[in-house]
Amino acid sequence: MAVRQRLLLENAQQLVLVCGRGEECLRREAASSAAVLRGASLVVGLDGCIKAVGQADAIRSQFSGATFERVIDCSGKCVLPGLVDAHTHPVWAGDRVHEFAMKSKRKGRRHGKGRSNPSDCFSERGKTATEAADDIINNHLPKLKELKLSGEIDVDNIDVFCEKGVFDLETTRRILQAGKDTGLQMNFHGDELHPMKAAELGAELGARAISHLEEVSEEGIRAMARANCAAVLLPTTAYMLRLKQPQARKMLEEGVIVALGSDFNPNAYCFSMPMVMHLACVNMKMSMNEALAAATINAAYALGKSDTHGSIETGKQGDLVIITSPRWEHLIYQFGGHEALIDYVIVKGKVVYQNERCGTISSY
Repeated sequence: MAVRQRLLLENAQQLVLVCGRGEECLRREAASSAAVLRGASLVVGLDGCIKAVGQADAIRSQFSGATFERVIDCSGKCVLPGLVDAHTHPVWAGDRVHEFAMKSKRKGRRHGKGRSNPSDCFSERGKTATEAADDIINNHLPKLKELKLSGEIDVDNIDVFCEKGVFDLETTRRILQAGKDTGLQMNFHGDELHPMKAAELGAELGARAISHLEEVSEEGIRAMARANCAAVLLPTTAYMLRLKQPQARKMLEEGVIVALGSDFNPNAYCFSMPMVMHLACVNMKMSMNEALAAATINAAYALGKSDTHGSIETGKQGDLVIITSPRWEHLIYQFGGHEALIDYVIVKGKVVYQNERCGTISSY
């Protein structure tokens, strides 16, 4: 009896594994060269996980008796892992178009996150930052733990905005430690607008990742490298808010695990990870290989998901992107126009987006 599989991608010009030896992340020299197969194929099983990756002839022979729900001929195309956005805020109401217009008139000025006084976030609701922290620690986190234990919700991370006028360093420590004691990973905002020593704090507490880091200190960078704490850099935010660019090159040289995120929110309205990678290369001086690693395996690491996402390896989830180009670098090289470049987006081996020009997908 023939074994049924979900998907066969065959004859890819380039099949970009990113990494292929079970690495949980890539740093230093390892991040500067992507693992790529040429003339390759892969198979995704009915469970949505990758069953085999290799040269087209070898895969054809290995699965000669198999049937597939879908088959895509990738001749002349590139297959990459599904991109991972390590930092995003996809839920909000309204917009900040009026703020963007106002900022555009302030020529040459540096802009913050929106409010002139971040402490307004609390004062308008009748709470100080200390009172808000007490409420989180004494009420919200115990309730969260209760809901997690009952299976009603699934939460992995705790986040704090460690910033002047919001949560100071010691208040941040209290909240993060309480979240850690509840079983949550620490993955928080730090050192964005002011040097707060958030990187040093996160490294001390064992944080999984810290985002922004435009104002991180050199000691903070070294501490993060020692602690295997990922730096989630957000080039769209630095660009749109006219902030100092994060020190990506310094971080890479010191051995920090560098990841990328879109920071998609009303202040940084961009959810295109290819554009994020492009900006990382142009403004933060990352190489294309480093940017790809940062938007795949390292972004997955920052979220605690690199065992299942972020690279094309047997056993990982079959999340894939197929582009109509003989070189994968076009995904970063092009600053826009990706709707013409991307042929398919695949999640768990199922096509969730198909370019109209691709026609129907065969099966056998």
